[in-house]
Amino acid sequence: MNSGKNFSITFEKNPSPLSESQRKSILQDPGFGKSFTDHMLLIEYNTEQGWHNARIKAYGPISLDPAVCVFHYGQEIFEGLKAYKAKDGRILLFRPEANAQRFVNSAKRMAMTPLPEDLFIHAVHEFVKVEKDWLPDQSVGTLYLRPFMIASTPYLGVKPSPNYLFMLIASPAGSYFSKGAKPVTVWISEFYTRAASGGTGEAKCGGNYAASLVAQQEATKNNCDQLVFLDAAEHKWIEEMGGMNIFFVFDDGSLMTPPLTGTILPGVTRNSILTLAKAKGLTVREERYAASQWIKDIQSGKIREVFACGTAAVVSPIGFVKDKNGEYTIHNGQPGPITQDIQKTLVDIQYGNAPDPYNWVQEVK
Repeated sequence: MNSGKNFSITFEKNPSPLSESQRKSILQDPGFGKSFTDHMLLIEYNTEQGWHNARIKAYGPISLDPAVCVFHYGQEIFEGLKAYKAKDGRILLFRPEANAQRFVNSAKRMAMTPLPEDLFIHAVHEFVKVEKDWLPDQSVGTLYLRPFMIASTPYLGVKPSPNYLFMLIASPAGSYFSKGAKPVTVWISEFYTRAASGGTGEAKCGGNYAASLVAQQEATKNNCDQLVFLDAAEHKWIEEMGGMNIFFVFDDGSLMTPPLTGTILPGVTRNSILTLAKAKGLTVREERYAASQWIKDIQSGKIREVFACGTAAVVSPIGFVKDKNGEYTIHNGQPGPITQDIQKTLVDIQYGNAPDPYNWVQEVK
């Protein structure tokens, strides 16, 4: 099998795409995950042919046998990354090789055949070329890309599937949170846990997110936007949020985030922020942090800022924390200066508005 740029991807144009006026109307206020582009990409895998039959075709339903094992045993992984429109019209991707590597790691954890990293990147580039007209202006948002892979063998038996289907779809995206850049309120979940040691916490699989939904409902009932999970063993240590990593800014200007011990998703945005913060001369620590100590540090003023980060939301300031005992305010409920500086630095690199000393940005040509 040829991989990467030598891998042939056929293209069949959608015979009934949305009109230009319909597309422009969507791009004025796309929301998040509500509208999808005209095409989708598919690549199949079996043990005889390897990865094959790569094609871009009209977006639409796919036909699957009711017995395919993804429905019954949950062999499924996904990724999330974005395409950005620079002011000069260039189309940019941010660290797609990091997403490709994580996709491989997730596949291995779920006993799935990994899609080669160079093929992942090639597929993303080719797909974005086709859907370039769906990129919003940077004043509006981005084109969110959702690669995913499912086990596609029809059988009832608990064992790894020999067949897989990789797909890539895209959705123009505005702000992830309806509140925009305003600080969010988070709920500390003291009962529900996201992942345990030896589990799938560091894999990006749908089951992790499905398991978080009931905890998110608890947060919503308490008038919170998001939730913070604690560790499964002691229900003491902060791990991550429902779909994002978390950072704490202390009164000495240092940053701290929970360490990657196998139960936390290794976020691409998280890794980028660690690099940027160190380059800015900030002290960065990856250490365990107890929820009870967090509350004490908020009350004493030792905690100055807290923010969440992820591909969809980029950087989201946290202004309020709630638990069963009460509510606590961070930085008067306003975004802090370090949070804002890191957010701006990162976004400017992503959109091509600032130098990229790390070679993170790839141009789609």
